[in-house]
Amino acid sequence: MSARVGVVLFPGSNCEQDVIEVVRALGGHAEILWHGDRSVGGADAVVVPGGFAHGDYLRPGAIARFSPVMEAVAAFAAGGGPVVGICNGFQVLTEAGLLPGALQKNRGLRFLCTPVDLRVETARSALTSGLAEGTVLRMPINHFAGCYTCDEETLAELRAEDRVVLRYVDNPNGSIDDIAGVCSAGRNVVGMMPHPERASHELLGSTDGLVLIRALLESAAVSSSRG
Repeated sequence: MSARVGVVLFPGSNCEQDVIEVVRALGGHAEILWHGDRSVGGADAVVVPGGFAHGDYLRPGAIARFSPVMEAVAAFAAGGGPVVGICNGFQVLTEAGLLPGALQKNRGLRFLCTPVDLRVETARSALTSGLAEGTVLRMPINHFAGCYTCDEETLAELRAEDRVVLRYVDNPNGSIDDIAGVCSAGRNVVGMMPHPERASHELLGSTDGLVLIRALLESAAVSSSRG
């Protein structure tokens, strides 16, 4: 049975269909989770996609964290279910306390939309399982508030526990320690600013994002079999 992926849809999300298309292309089953839902249904994994949830009117992710679905996502994550936040989804996960740190405006206060190179720093996460450490992947970023920040104690903890999942090869936005993605202590919740779903076809300039989505589907299958 193929893994079932629930993709959260907030007012203002704009990458949910991209994620669904890639998941289905890789043989998974994908469906929308409405922000007002109080359950993740039968999902084996959850993706919080990019966009501008609730318009980012307060700050990115700050309003979305109060949506009923986020209580369900938090409970799913607490039970070990794989959860991935991409771009705005990463911001939502930090605001909801599912990941440490915060995302602030880019260095130089510039909106960035460009391909970047990422280095896989650990294979011990729901998004990078099976990948060789040091692998370089190319995919686009598309953000204004993508500069990851945290206090020194949190950074030391992330390093010591091998929870920096991805780093920028050439830091585009000023993120502390070149961080492009981190994971939770349980390693099942992952947030990243670049867009793997936009690096899924040769016509898009790269297929490197497929290895991450495929790893997520495999993590979802493992999680489902344990459940």
